[in-house]
Amino acid sequence: MKISHVPCLEDNYSYLIIDESTGDAAVVDPVEPEKVIKSAEQHSANIKFVLTTHHHWDHAGGNEKMKQLVSGIKVYGGSLDKVKGCTDAVDNGDTLSLGQNINILALHTPCHTKGHISYYVTGKDGETPAVFTGDTLFVAGCGEVFEGTAEQMHQSLCVTLASLPKPTQVYCGHEYTVKNLEFALTVEPNNEKIQQKLSWARQQRQANLPTIPSTLEEELETNPFMRVNNPEIQEKLGCKSPIDTLREIRNKKDQWRG
Repeated sequence: MKISHVPCLEDNYSYLIIDESTGDAAVVDPVEPEKVIKSAEQHSANIKFVLTTHHHWDHAGGNEKMKQLVSGIKVYGGSLDKVKGCTDAVDNGDTLSLGQNINILALHTPCHTKGHISYYVTGKDGETPAVFTGDTLFVAGCGEVFEGTAEQMHQSLCVTLASLPKPTQVYCGHEYTVKNLEFALTVEPNNEKIQQKLSWARQQRQANLPTIPSTLEEELETNPFMRVNNPEIQEKLGCKSPIDTLREIRNKKDQWRG
């Protein structure tokens, strides 16, 4: 299994998932189809289908053009999300296969949008798994609460995604890492893991390199939205439950101008 970043727009990422034994590929959120197809050609890969995380234009806006450019391509998207260009709706627990070795599990991770889907991808040879989280989980952050509740975001982040194996690589939809880590330090100023990762992320961006993927283990150590069970964070924010804590951190992030 090979995963390739395709930077799009100002700070979006599309991704190619390639089964190296067959050259078959899936593409996640191909908002700039020509870029994605050029990248696939460079990898000698054949795009078989699109995995759409959610309906927002900067993720689903290239789907119709992909259908024009790649004959017979399937476009998957969440059944509740009215994804542009969708040919095949998926629900929580649905599975897809790519090439000979790759399995893909659809996980319903609502809140940013009501039908948001994250895609958990595993190979058959003991490879490190990956999850494509769109705008639900970012490196050190989470998406804005547009179509859901804090309860749903807690379920998506701290139950659904947090239950995946800790080595799982996290591929999200935007390059927001530096700002997210700067905000995370306002929640936990003494968290050395956050301090270290922020220093690394700044170096990556100065070199024009991505800060993605993260790992689920790193997120559980540095992402304030996945650390809301921590009694010290709850106490600092004057909250009595993980959900109240997540709601408060999200409110603070929405107002923060770092």
